[in-house]
Amino acid sequence: MPFIAEILKYRSVSIVGIEKNTGKTESLNYILSKLHDKNKCIAITSIGVDGESIDQVTNTAKPEITIFENMIFVTSEKHYFTKRLTAEILNVSANRTSLGRLVTAKAKTVGKTLLSGPADTATLQKIIKQNAAFGADITIVDGALSRMSLASPSVTDAMILATGAAYSANIRQLMQKTKFVCELISIDAVDEKIRTLLGDTEKGLWSIDSNGVLHDLNIESAFMLTSAEAIKHEYLQNCKMLFVAGVVSDKLLDFLRMQGNMDGFTLIAKDFTKIFVSPEIYNSFRKKGGCIKVLHKTKLIAVTVNPVSPQGYVLDTKILQQAMRENLDVPVYDVRDNQ
Repeated sequence: MPFIAEILKYRSVSIVGIEKNTGKTESLNYILSKLHDKNKCIAITSIGVDGESIDQVTNTAKPEITIFENMIFVTSEKHYFTKRLTAEILNVSANRTSLGRLVTAKAKTVGKTLLSGPADTATLQKIIKQNAAFGADITIVDGALSRMSLASPSVTDAMILATGAAYSANIRQLMQKTKFVCELISIDAVDEKIRTLLGDTEKGLWSIDSNGVLHDLNIESAFMLTSAEAIKHEYLQNCKMLFVAGVVSDKLLDFLRMQGNMDGFTLIAKDFTKIFVSPEIYNSFRKKGGCIKVLHKTKLIAVTVNPVSPQGYVLDTKILQQAMRENLDVPVYDVRDNQ
């Protein structure tokens, strides 16, 4: 499929499930099977744990992750010792995770393994750089929106979004929900000047005045903005640019809408995974003149669809793919339908 060639343009790509059982692992296996003979060194790791043969929530069968010869993979000590393939260890991390140290290895044979990678963004970034030092042309990250607060998929240069009947068994609703997530992923990034100004700011709320000066509001969380004291904050008066390092919620957008004229106002989130808002509130905020931008934007390469839900619902994949293609600005595929 055309998006396989697109993946090869990036140094790192995350495969992200919009919900559990939306076909992320199926998509991942398809991608790995197509990449392994492209004369590129492929590395793979995971946000959290993935690759189980049985889903721990729905108790349904899941496809295991297949690693091909010469692929580099990163997993915990616990799962490295349960792998079903021969591999050469390249590195063992000094830092420990809940499942032991992270082991980086190179497969010598084809086989299956559980992947359990870092649970934080900083470590994930280090692993991507480490893999490149070991000769990897591209690192594939097995991610999930449900774990986005731990290690953001926006750390990678690009991503593929997996959606499907597990998210909604109604094609129209599934299309609308997926379209909104794609809209959040596609939010424009701030310019380089603003990104440099904010630097590595990790927490709190910050305003940027008309002269481009950054002000610490000394407010730890956006959830505290509803207080009377916050409303009277001198730097919130006539503020036209606000950076929120943490979560952007419906409550925050509602609070900002109530402050008056939103024309020219820009709310900056760290990345799309920090935005937990409903389509109704998001659209209302924008209609009033508000704008949302992000510090870090990820390129969305494609959307994969899984027409089967764990409850047994099966959507017509042709109709589903057509509905998605008519409403999304990215390629849409059912990997099972395109073997």
